[in-house]
Amino acid sequence: MIEPLKLLAFSYALHGNKNKAREVLEHIGTLDMGPVPAIRNEKRLVLARGYLALGDYARAYESLQSHEKRGISWSQLPGVTETGFLTKALAIERDFIAAKCLYETGHMAEAKQAYEALLGQPELKELGDLYWVVLFDRGRIAEREGTGKQGIVFYRQAIEVIEQQRSTINTEASRIGFVGDKQQVYHRLVAVLMAEGQAAQAFEYVERAKARALVDLLASKQDFVASTATPQQVATLLKDWDQIEEDSRAMAAPADAFGRRSARGVQVKATLQAVSPELASLVMVTETASSAIQALLEPDETLLEYYYQGDDLYAFIVTRDRIHGVKLNGANLAKEVEAFRKALQDQKSANVAELSRNLYGHLIQPVMAQVITKQLLLVGHGVLHYLPFAALSDGTGYLVDRYSLRFLPSASVLQFLKGRQPQKDGGLLAFGNPDLGDAQYDLKFAQDEVQAIAKTFPQAKVLVRQEATKSAFTSLGPQFSYLHLATHGKFDPDAPLKSGLLFAKDAQSDGFLSLGDLYSLRLNADLVTLSACETGLGKVSNGDDVVGLTRGFLYAGSSSIVASLWEVDDRATSLLMTEFYANLKKTDKREALRRAQLTIKQRYPHPFYWAAFQLTGLP
Repeated sequence: MIEPLKLLAFSYALHGNKNKAREVLEHIGTLDMGPVPAIRNEKRLVLARGYLALGDYARAYESLQSHEKRGISWSQLPGVTETGFLTKALAIERDFIAAKCLYETGHMAEAKQAYEALLGQPELKELGDLYWVVLFDRGRIAEREGTGKQGIVFYRQAIEVIEQQRSTINTEASRIGFVGDKQQVYHRLVAVLMAEGQAAQAFEYVERAKARALVDLLASKQDFVASTATPQQVATLLKDWDQIEEDSRAMAAPADAFGRRSARGVQVKATLQAVSPELASLVMVTETASSAIQALLEPDETLLEYYYQGDDLYAFIVTRDRIHGVKLNGANLAKEVEAFRKALQDQKSANVAELSRNLYGHLIQPVMAQVITKQLLLVGHGVLHYLPFAALSDGTGYLVDRYSLRFLPSASVLQFLKGRQPQKDGGLLAFGNPDLGDAQYDLKFAQDEVQAIAKTFPQAKVLVRQEATKSAFTSLGPQFSYLHLATHGKFDPDAPLKSGLLFAKDAQSDGFLSLGDLYSLRLNADLVTLSACETGLGKVSNGDDVVGLTRGFLYAGSSSIVASLWEVDDRATSLLMTEFYANLKKTDKREALRRAQLTIKQRYPHPFYWAAFQLTGLP
C-alpha cells in the first residue's frame, strides 16, 4: 500500500515539484498502518526519507525520533537477511539521516559526533553512495571549524570513493530520497586548496572534476571503439567494470566481499588503462599530474584554464615551468555570457563593445600580467565553453589581434593528442549543402565553399546534395587527412549524445551522425572542419566537460577541429573558410584561423561574422 505512494513522493521531490511531494507525504502520514511494528517502522522511514529529499530537515528528524519513542527495533523492518547486514544498513541509513538533519539545522557539535560515529562503522564503506556524502559533510564541518587542512583530508577521501564508480545511479542515496551533488566535493576541495596556497594540487582536482562530469555523461554508453583494443576487448573490460560496480552495491554481501571486489577493481582498471588509456578516461576518472600537463605545452604557450561553481571563479595560468592560481569574481558570469552571445547575434546591437570589455575585465585583465607568450591555450568550464574569447576586447583591440588561440575541453586531453601521428597526405574529403528534403535548409554558399576549398588540395573529393550522405562519411572518412563538413548541426542540450550533424538520407542511413556515433567511429584525420550551425555547442553539465561534437571528433581520432559557436552567416563563412585553407599552406592551423579571422574582420567588422569559429585540439 505504501510503496506506490513512496515512489510517487520521491518522483515529485527529485523533479522539483515539492508541493506535490509534500502533499503525498502528508497523506502517508495519515495512513493507519495497523499494529505490526515493522510496517509502522517502514512508514516512519519513508517519511524521514521524503522530508530529507524536500530539505525539511526538522520534519525528517522528527520522523526518526518517533521510532525511538515507540521503542521499536530496526531489525523488525521487512527484508532483513540472516547475516544481519541489511539491518545494519538500515541502521546506518537512520544514523545518516539524523546526522544530516543535525548538520543542516546548525547543530554542529551533535552533527560532528554523529558523523564520527558513522565513519567508525566499517559497513559504511559498503554503501559507497552514502560513504562519500558522510565524508563530504565531515569535511564541511572541519571547514566551518576553521581547520581547512583537515577538510582537505575528508574531501580527498570522498573523491576517492566517488571515482571508484562509473555509474551515475545513486542507489542508497536515491533510496533515502537524497541525491548528492558530487561536483560540490571537487568545488570545496579546490576552494580550500586555493586558500591554502596549493594551486598545483587545486589545478589537478579541477581536471579530475571535469573528467568526472564526462564519465557521468557517458555512463550509459557501452559501444565505444578504441584505437588500441579490439571491440571484444573493449566490451569485456566494460562489462567487468560495470559488474564490479554493481556487486559493490549488493548490500547483503559477505563481510570479506569488499576486499575481493576492490582487488578485482584495481586489476580491471589497470588493464583498461594499459589497453586503451583514452577509453579509460571516458569510463573512469584517471589522474593526470600537473607536471605531465606542463610538459605537453608548446614552448611559447600559456594554458589559461577556468573553473567555477556558483559565484566562485578560479583561473589557472600554466606554463612549462610554473602554475599560478587566481580567484576571480564569478558573480553573474552566466548572465553576462548569455547577454554577450545574444548581442553578438544581432549585428545592429549597440552594446556589444561594452559587454565585451566587461567580460575581458572579469576573465582576462586579472591574469594578463602572468601571460608573457603569444600563444594561448584556453580551457573553459560550463558556460565559458559558449564564450567566443577571440571577441573579448580591452577597448583598444580584440584578444585575437594579439594572440593565437586554441582550445581544449580539458587540459588532460593533451596526453591523448600529443602522441598522434595523423596522415598528412590523405587529401580532402568535403561535404557541402546536403539535400535534407527541405529547401529552407539549403546552404547555397556552403556548396560554393567546398568547391573553392577543394581547389587548394591536389587530392580532393567533394560530395554535395544527394551524395553528401552519412554512409559516405563513415566509409570514406578514415581515408582522408582533412574532413570538411559544410552542413547543419543539431544541438540537444537535454540529451547531448543525440546532438549531431545532418547529412542526406540514403538506403543505409537516415542521415543523422550523432555524437554517440562518434565514440564508435575511428578516424585518422589531421583536421576536421565543422562549417555548420552550432557545431561547437555542447551540454553544460553540472560539472563540465561540455560533451560537444568537438570532444567526440577528438576521441574518434581527429587531431584538431574547427567548429562554430552559433548559427553563422553563410557568405562570410564561405570567405573565412577559403582564407583559412589558403593560410594552411603557410602556417599552422591555429595561426591560419587567426589570420583568416583578421582578414574577414576587415570586411565584416562585427564579431558575429568572424568570431564564431575556434580551433580545438593540436595547433
